[in-house]
Amino acid sequence: MASLLQRLGATAHRRWPAFIALWLVALIGVGAFAGFLSKPLVDSFTIPGIESEEAADLQSELFGGGADAIDQATVNVVVQAPEGSTLADRDVNDDVTALVADLQGIPQLSDADRDPQTSAIVDPVLAAQGVEQQLREGYEQNPATAQLPAEQLDALVEKDVASVSPLSTDGRTGIISFVLDVPTVTEVDPATRDAITDVMDDARDAGLVVEANGQGMQALTDFGVTSEVVGIGVALLVLVLTFGSLVAAGLPILTALVGVGLGLLGVLGATYFTELGTVTPILASMIGLAVGIDYALFILARYRTELEANGGDASRAIGRAVGTAGSAVVFAGLTVVIALAALTVVGIPFLSAMGLAAAATVTIAVLVALTLLPAIVGMFGSKAFGGRVRTYTPKRDADGAVVNNGVRWARLVGKAPLVAIVLVVVGLGALALPGRDLQLAFPSDSTAATDTTQRKASDLIEEAFGPGRESPLLVVVDAREVGDPQAAQAAYGTVVEWAGGQEDVANAQVAQVNDDGTGALVLLTPQSGPTALSTVDLLADLRAEQGDVESETGTTLGVTGLTAIQVDTSEQLDEALPVYLAIVVGLAFLLLMVVFRSILVPLTATLGFLLSVLATLGATVAVFSDGVGGLVDGAPIISFLPVLVIGIVFGLAMDYQVFLVTRIREAHVHGADAREAILDGFRNSARVVAAAAVIMISVFAAFILQEDPIIKSMGFALAAAVAFDAFVVRMTLIPALMFLMKEKAWWLPRWLDRVLPNVDVEGDSLADGPGAVTDAGHKHRAGHADRHPEPAHRA
Repeated sequence: MASLLQRLGATAHRRWPAFIALWLVALIGVGAFAGFLSKPLVDSFTIPGIESEEAADLQSELFGGGADAIDQATVNVVVQAPEGSTLADRDVNDDVTALVADLQGIPQLSDADRDPQTSAIVDPVLAAQGVEQQLREGYEQNPATAQLPAEQLDALVEKDVASVSPLSTDGRTGIISFVLDVPTVTEVDPATRDAITDVMDDARDAGLVVEANGQGMQALTDFGVTSEVVGIGVALLVLVLTFGSLVAAGLPILTALVGVGLGLLGVLGATYFTELGTVTPILASMIGLAVGIDYALFILARYRTELEANGGDASRAIGRAVGTAGSAVVFAGLTVVIALAALTVVGIPFLSAMGLAAAATVTIAVLVALTLLPAIVGMFGSKAFGGRVRTYTPKRDADGAVVNNGVRWARLVGKAPLVAIVLVVVGLGALALPGRDLQLAFPSDSTAATDTTQRKASDLIEEAFGPGRESPLLVVVDAREVGDPQAAQAAYGTVVEWAGGQEDVANAQVAQVNDDGTGALVLLTPQSGPTALSTVDLLADLRAEQGDVESETGTTLGVTGLTAIQVDTSEQLDEALPVYLAIVVGLAFLLLMVVFRSILVPLTATLGFLLSVLATLGATVAVFSDGVGGLVDGAPIISFLPVLVIGIVFGLAMDYQVFLVTRIREAHVHGADAREAILDGFRNSARVVAAAAVIMISVFAAFILQEDPIIKSMGFALAAAVAFDAFVVRMTLIPALMFLMKEKAWWLPRWLDRVLPNVDVEGDSLADGPGAVTDAGHKHRAGHADRHPEPAHRA
């Protein structure tokens, strides 16, 4: 592979006009295809196979097709009278009437909701009266309840009204609920939300307390040009410090932007062939930018070293750089692609699409680093390291070997490797402890930031109606096999009695019966909120006993609703996580065995990664669930965060492992003993790996600046994971273990050595051969431990 990549890099450098033209043609071609043939990104959040979705399908069969609960753009405007008043008071009610009229004029309403005679946007006081009358008439017409004594019937009506009425029992708080006339939540125009906000401001001026929540009020998360600009700005600063050259600092960013641009255009173009969600490009842009900068940085740093060691022969230097560092880039990229593409095993379409799109973007980033970067270097010629802003002259020891911070750190770790191992394991283990209380859930209005109208509305609803009002469950009852209408009615009553008798249920009632009486919806109002563990337990209890009730009534049951869908999705993610981790770690372990031709090095690499992930999850729980540091109020962790952290960080961790340890192996293969090989690897790679890690930490940490707590948690988790893995695991734990293992680190059974392909990441097969000039400007002497001192350079 090294020889092939060497020829590729040298050819791209020599024939740079053709290679640059090919990439421009690719950009223009894919861009034109996407511009003319792409279709809009959509957000159809369906999870095939989960029980709540199957119940929703059953509901559609019985009651006609309808929008998925998670796609409906619902809006709940919560209005509260001033202290000491009720919404029925004349002066207050006049203001409520004005609020209702203004809401009926907002954009994106159906014609029915614009008409005061048919609109769902009504005064909560009038709506509550209608709900009570409808419930009472239903009970009076039902043979099973019509003969009840008046007092018992009144109590039954009162209990059911309390669970569904839009007016609180004290009459002070009301809910005005409606659904915007859009196919999905993502198509709600920001102007519509602004119009609702303006209407609420007018009502507040009149003295009412007014807030709003619901899916229609959830603005699409902007992952932020600001955050990306901050990340790129920090990356540019780090690259300037690394290379000491403005031109060289700009090259990794330029090539990364080309790769990300082509990847995102490809995602848009793919919509011509398949439906993709609006979240699909997010991971692709984040990871594409990260690895694009990293890969170009590693090859460019190796090119500078080879250029100085080969007397300024640019073509030969870039060929060797691509042949050696480029080989590491290929295998590092493969680990990232494996981690991202394996997201398909989770079985959640939007995660699968995100993973595949990001994997494709990473593949493009690898190709850009191997071909476009050498071509641009060829175009710049001797100016590739132009615009110098600093000169770096490293110190040397008595033997002429460079002594930089990487060497100093490796020597420090080597003095007491066992102490370093204990400190790392104990430290990361302590950080991991809060992870025992990890609670995964989807975000809701009740977990939004406290200063948002969504959270304020949720707090008002919880205070006036109880936390269960925002976490209703629907039991779909299919009585088509029962046959007898009276038996079906009796079955519905049995289901209500069974569901209402469950622990943590505030009330259960028949909410709707279809026209032919063969299906019913039973509304369950839990006592707890949507993210409470007791609500999750309630859903599990219902399903555990569902079979017995079906046998007793002859019906088919299913539990659905937004809360049920979110709980099922979280559980599916939990179940898929071990499988995903096994696939990613297993395949990467095999790949690393091929790269390092060792069993212990890949084993320590993967075990170290598990330590960093556990520490990351623990730190994230401490900050975002327990509220340590006051960054956010305590809230559950978003359900898919652990999967994303594992997928993204595993790829980046193996990047750093490959780039650092391949230089150690290269020195060892060329004759250095175990200790000198570790020092040499740190001499030549630690600085670049540290720069790459700082860039990644900056890119991810910039998202902590966003207001959304979910984005904050993602940015924090990814930044913390890279910091733990790059600096604590890769630069401390791994060398400490290698110092202890010494030559045994490279042990490989002979039979396995014969089976594994030889990919020559060290570049032994390159045209220069065994007597090649090293990074130090010295020639390798077989069996001798070269120091490979880094040359003085003016960067």
